[in-house]
Amino acid sequence: MSSLQQQLMQLLKQPIIDLGYEFIGLRWLATQRPATLRLYIDSPQGISVEDCATVSRQVSSLLDVEDPLRSPYQLEVSSPGLARPLFTPEHYQRFLGSSVALLLQSAVDDRRKWCGVLQAVEGRIIRISVGENTQAFELSNIQEAHLIPPV
Repeated sequence: MSSLQQQLMQLLKQPIIDLGYEFIGLRWLATQRPATLRLYIDSPQGISVEDCATVSRQVSSLLDVEDPLRSPYQLEVSSPGLARPLFTPEHYQRFLGSSVALLLQSAVDDRRKWCGVLQAVEGRIIRISVGENTQAFELSNIQEAHLIPPV
């Protein structure tokens, strides 16, 4: 995670929790024009459009005051959806036994894209089963991860 993403996490997490939502995580997509700051929120009742609008208003005001983003950007607030993104070791632990898709920063066995069933979380390492094999990945090498929804 970049230092900007860490800064944004520290700035936004508690205010979102204070509104009564679970803060799942964020993605800063600087390669898009304009850049996009995508926030994922959840709650036991699910997330409505009004929930997203409430968080968007709060976060927009906070970002206007703190001004951590120096370039134009678009703010998106979303539920995690069926293809829920995974950001923390706790997320991986919560979804043990689920199918996941990973995009790695650096290739492992000449591959950056992996799909399999999440088998274990051991500190900063996750293990997924890929066919008959088990493959380990360092969380620091995972660029993106999400659940694969059942068909």
